[in-house]
Amino acid sequence: MTKTTGQEPPRAHRSRRSGGFGRVPAEGPRKPWPLALAALVLLVLAVPGALLAAPGFLGPGFLGAGAPEPAPAPPAWQQVPATLSAPQVLAPLQPSAPVPLPSAVTAQVEPVLKADGGGTFTGMVQDALTGQVLFDRGGAEGRVPASNLKLLTAVAALRTLGPDHRFATRVVQGPAAGQVVLVGGGDVLLAAGESQPEQVMGHAGLATLAVLTAQALQAAGTTGDIKVLLDDSLFTGPALNPAWQSGDVEAGEIAPLYPLALNSARFDPAVTTGSRPQNSAMAAAEEFAARLRAAGAGAGLTVAAGVERSPGASQASAAALAAVESATVAEQVNLMLQVSDNYLAETMGRMAAVATGRSGSNDGATAVVAAELAAAGIASETVKLVDVCGLAMGNQVAARQFTDVVRAITAGADTRLRAALDGFPVGGLSGTLDTRYGDATTSGGAGLVRAKTGTLNTVLALSGYVVDADGRLLAFSFIGNGLTPGAAGNKEALDRAATALAGCGCR
Repeated sequence: MTKTTGQEPPRAHRSRRSGGFGRVPAEGPRKPWPLALAALVLLVLAVPGALLAAPGFLGPGFLGAGAPEPAPAPPAWQQVPATLSAPQVLAPLQPSAPVPLPSAVTAQVEPVLKADGGGTFTGMVQDALTGQVLFDRGGAEGRVPASNLKLLTAVAALRTLGPDHRFATRVVQGPAAGQVVLVGGGDVLLAAGESQPEQVMGHAGLATLAVLTAQALQAAGTTGDIKVLLDDSLFTGPALNPAWQSGDVEAGEIAPLYPLALNSARFDPAVTTGSRPQNSAMAAAEEFAARLRAAGAGAGLTVAAGVERSPGASQASAAALAAVESATVAEQVNLMLQVSDNYLAETMGRMAAVATGRSGSNDGATAVVAAELAAAGIASETVKLVDVCGLAMGNQVAARQFTDVVRAITAGADTRLRAALDGFPVGGLSGTLDTRYGDATTSGGAGLVRAKTGTLNTVLALSGYVVDADGRLLAFSFIGNGLTPGAAGNKEALDRAATALAGCGCR
């Protein structure tokens, strides 16, 4: 994706829509002046934030004309980051930093975490290193999590596939002479043109694959007519989850799932709302055939019109004529979290299922996510999953389970999960949080709050982490259900609660 708006994808059944996907720093070069402007705005926002978040670092004469000496700057973890690298933010943490008092945390969070109109918020705040509970309002209660569910999918993908794994899109010889088979291997971020190694979306390109295929056929002495077949058998079961509302499908929140697609099943990577291909695999195969036709024109190859499905699944061990590989799982997980990509999340779930010997279906995806949570030491008995992107209203996850997941990612023993750190949107800076944390009540969290958002018609959620004013890493999750659709105060309540944590010494 090349241009996005910084909000989660709009839900068809919302009365108040929030725009398209958020910006992703990894998506390629940008003009320098928007970044400079953004940095200037954030610097302005950081001034009141610093005053709110770190009063202990400002001397009594800080605002007076006769101040005896300059006040010391806030510590590194309370500075607006120079980059969006989450590990850089975690680097100065010290286990000796004081743990906030639960009563003091509750006094800060409780008054601001209020529903605007109907509905209720539950929430949990934990010390990330020790797991000590610092705030608990119904934290064990199962709730509809919306896109916060993608945090669970990220854990499953990183544990089963590994951060460095890549998905290959291959071309193999067909079952008959003059045939080649395009085999989907799980890369749904393919580009129509050439591979773009510096990007996540479009890391592998069909034009590059076509050129490599034409070269291989020419080297083998193949000339004449070539027929392109499609093998999309890696995914099984219904391509559309019956738990998804038809309005969401019609609005393009999700599309039928296949193991290869262009632009995360979008017609144009720059247009991230609206209608989508209903058969992304066939659309990709037809694009490949067109590219192969162009690539083979000077090599004595002609490509027959039309693409057909292969009569059987290709052997995984079959020698490839050509192949292109996706961005790493870590990079794709971070894109998924930053822009809250439903299609990519569902693909990650199915690929995790395949990696563990399960079927590449929705049932396989939900099973592997639940199983990997348990394997990571996170209580999952009460988790109910009907999809793995969070679009369905039938999912049930507690705030406590999200804070445990955030703790596992930020401070747990499984270092594979650290790869998800850069995927957390940063308040006021990136992804689905880039347009938030800009008013007087939340600016103290700009650049400091790192959290996954979740938005459905009556659901809002925010789960992530902050480093408080004393340098203590805190994991939090706030989930609102039964909310009044479109009530502006609900999103503000989430952001105010997270901002209170960022500025909290709380002793």
